[in-house]
Amino acid sequence: MAVKLYTYWRSSAAYRVRIALNLKGVDYEPVPVSLKPGDDEQRKDEYRAINPQMLVPFFDDGNVAIGQSMAILEYLEEKYPETPLLPLSEPLRSKVRAFCNAIACDIHPLNNLRVLKYLGGEFDVSDKQKDNWYAHWIAAGFQACEQFSVRYAHDGPYAFGKQVTLADALLVPQMYNARRFNVPLEEYPRLVAVTDACNELQAFIDAAPENQPDYA
Repeated sequence: MAVKLYTYWRSSAAYRVRIALNLKGVDYEPVPVSLKPGDDEQRKDEYRAINPQMLVPFFDDGNVAIGQSMAILEYLEEKYPETPLLPLSEPLRSKVRAFCNAIACDIHPLNNLRVLKYLGGEFDVSDKQKDNWYAHWIAAGFQACEQFSVRYAHDGPYAFGKQVTLADALLVPQMYNARRFNVPLEEYPRLVAVTDACNELQAFIDAAPENQPDYA
């Protein structure tokens, strides 16, 4: 069975998994699931039967079928150890995990599409207020991530040095979103430089939203 990734072009969680699959050289079939308001394919019975959480990404290689991007990334790390995306030694291994969780657990859930929609629909929050909300949580997370990278990257171009890690796979999609919402980034020169370095790599280029089959 071909590896399938149920994905949406602008989902940052799916984006990070696409990056990891590309870095590890895993061929996969992208299965678009439109989260666009009015389409809401993630809520339809067909997709709900696949993933009861009604979220993307969802990964299926015929052996393991799982949602949740961090669980998918950990599975890929164990399944395809030939190209490790976690440092082999401590303390960097745990530091990379902490960096990833700062994005996946602290920034992303508060700025997720369904959270922003709920703020507007249930609390009549204006677009300006939603933008301020978004920027606030980006800043709270990026301030820490900037210091993580400055402290542990040493002389390499990537988040934790000379080798690409899961930290880079998490950072690039979050930076894409920050730029999409016009969040000021002057306070994060290291994170901007890391993102620019990553986006020169083919694995990141191929995973970019504008290069997805469902891009619109």
